[in-house]
Parts: sequence; structure tokens; C-alpha cells
Amino acid sequence: MKAIFCSVLLLAFNLPALAAHPIGIVIHGGAGTINQAQMTAQQQQAYEATLRHAVDQGYLVLEQGGSSLDAVTKAVTILEDSPLFNAGKGAVYTWDETHELDASIMLGQDRNAGAVAGVTNVKNPILLARAVMEHSAHVMLAGSGAELFAKQQQLELVENQYFNTEFRHEALKRMKQSQQALPHQAAVLQDPNWKMGTVGAVAIDKAGNLTAATSTGGMTGKRFGRIGDVPVLGAGNFADNTSCAVSATGHGEYFIRYQVASDICARVKYKGITAKLAAEQVLAELAYVGGLGGVIVVDKAGTLSWAFNTEGMYRAMRGANTPTLVEIFQSTKN
Repeated sequence: MKAIFCSVLLLAFNLPALAAHPIGIVIHGGAGTINQAQMTAQQQQAYEATLRHAVDQGYLVLEQGGSSLDAVTKAVTILEDSPLFNAGKGAVYTWDETHELDASIMLGQDRNAGAVAGVTNVKNPILLARAVMEHSAHVMLAGSGAELFAKQQQLELVENQYFNTEFRHEALKRMKQSQQALPHQAAVLQDPNWKMGTVGAVAIDKAGNLTAATSTGGMTGKRFGRIGDVPVLGAGNFADNTSCAVSATGHGEYFIRYQVASDICARVKYKGITAKLAAEQVLAELAYVGGLGGVIVVDKAGTLSWAFNTEGMYRAMRGANTPTLVEIFQSTKN
């Protein structure tokens, strides 16, 4: 009896250590010129509904005790399956009127990661990135090799035409006719119908593990096998349990050169500042040199935030102490 009493007493003293970590998830659907005056109420409702569904489904995974890896995978696949965003089904067109998709995923507990670039027939590139991480000896696969691996992993393959959407095609035609330098999803765009949308998610689970995932169709009119920041770890995607998890969207070339995602986490880890402040600092410095875009962040304590230097960013968050919040335009909240 004495042994049982001591065991119960010991357990009671250790309850704080055994308590579940605060859970949370943040998602984005791209940042750029998002003009509220030029968006119909119906369009806004469609974007908000999809964002809400994705963040709520991801949170449900966490709430039921699932991993942050499963949560971000769930949220990103929902966004990839929507034609509204520049990822998966809604991927933009290359100059040659095809689609080339990129994605990456990273675990904060051991920095294990997987990435794919330039795939053309994988319905959900984020699932392929995860398969690379979990079932290969590599971190990044590209092109036909990545597609062969997807086939071996029995992932759903589609014809490239699956990614066709009329408004993306019209955007490509207008871009070609403009004779301007190739724009990017986070550049100043003259056409209000040119919807932006790299997608991503970051989450923390009850075990305190962080995960980041990002997926994109890239740049409208891209040529020569161009690869952006999304599959480049540290640029468009990064996770580290000692600091934070980040998913980015914006002018990929700048995000690669300035290693935006890992820079934010490094500032948190080594300067001891909040993840939100670190994100705001990095985005402000990026804007100074001409780089536009945004990031979503969750830190090791479960604090959820975002930052962007554009007119808007499709985004949503939900946490243990944060009811579902969905926003598109600039806001004074958060």
C-alpha cells in the first residue's frame, strides 16, 4: 500500500511535465496585391470558406492527438485540391503552357525533410515531398525522377491537363501580351484577376513538435525549369523545435538569396526575440531590397503569428486559445 501511495504521489508531482503542449496551426494561401475593392463578395466568401475548412481540418488532427506532420499535410492537401490557390489544382502556367509544381515538408524535432521540384503529374506534391522524407534516403527529388518515385510510392498521378484552369490561362496570355518583365505572385500585378497562391501550413502538436509544409505552382510564365524558394529548405520552408516553424510565400528569388525562413528561426533562437518580431524584421528588410511576400509562423511555445509586406495575404490560424481566425486583407489584429 505504501508503494502505491508513493507512486501516486510521484505521479502528481510530475503532472506539469506530463501535460500536453498547447496545439495550434497557421496556414496561408499566398501573398501579393490583393485589392478588396476588386474582389467580389462571392470570391471573398470562396477564399475564406476554403481557408477555414483547411485550418479547421488541420486543427482537428491536432485536437485528436495527431502529429503536427499529419496536421500540415491535411491542411495543405485541401489547399492543393482547390483551384483558388497557386498550388496543385490551381497551379499557374509555365511559358510553354504546362504546369511544374514544387513542395517541401520539414520536421522540427530532427530537421528531417523532403522536397520535390518541377513535377508535372503528381496530384498532391506535398504527399510526394513527405514520401521523399519518409521513404527515401534523399531530401530533394526533381522532375522525371521524382515522378518515377511517386509512381513507386503509389501516389495519385494525373495528366498535366488536370491542373488547367481558364483564369490561369488567361493570366498567362495577358502576361505574354504585356511584353513586361516576368512578374511573380507577390509582385505588383496590373490584372486584379491574377490570383496568387503558394500555400503552406505550420503546426505544433501535443508533444511540442513543430512541422512546416509549403506547396506551389511557381511563377506564371516561368521558363527553363525555373525553381523557386518552396523546395529550398531554409528559404521557403523551415522547422526547428528549438525555435519555430515557418512557411513562406512571395518573390522566390529573394527568399532564396536571403534564406528567409531559417533567418527568422535563427533570430528567435540566438537573439531571444519573439517569432512574430523576427518575422516582421526579416520581411521589412526584404522589402527594403525589393523582395515582397509573407510568412506564417508558430514558435516552440505554440504562439501563432504571421507577417507580410504586401497588400494582403490569404491566411488563417487556430490554436488552443485562439478561435479560428481567417483574414485576407491588411488587419490590425494579430
